[in-house]
Amino acid sequence: MFRRFDFEEDIYCTLDCVPMTVRRKLDRIGLKVHLAQWQALGQGERLAVCHLPADQPDECDALRTFIVEAVRRVSGAEPQRLAPDQRTAAEPPQALPPALVAEAARAGAVLTQEMWDRLDGDERYMLTRLEKRGGKLAIALRELFAPSKRASAGK
Repeated sequence: MFRRFDFEEDIYCTLDCVPMTVRRKLDRIGLKVHLAQWQALGQGERLAVCHLPADQPDECDALRTFIVEAVRRVSGAEPQRLAPDQRTAAEPPQALPPALVAEAARAGAVLTQEMWDRLDGDERYMLTRLEKRGGKLAIALRELFAPSKRASAGK
């Protein structure tokens, strides 16, 4: 399944930019695909990366192989490998990062541990990635915590 966030809706038609859930997969498998490399991939390859799973070790290995070979074919260079400490970003912490609370406040929003606890891994990852992008962070927080969203998510 390809997880989509409303605030990214404008990129899903063309996939000219790397969606957040794909960024998380890339962190998980230890690759940095530059925007030019991503855009050089065919639409089908980008869709495949969006839809292929990366939860189990064998899925991560298969996705890594697919991306490395596809990027090498279209750009002549392999994607950059991430250091082990950079890969940890794929799994956001259980405790709400204080810096994210501060950035949310600067963006005019409140973010508490209780709210953080209700989020899944993709949602937490997305917020940590948007930490330094106040405007996008505020939009994402509204998307995640709008009363109608949370009410319908529980049904």
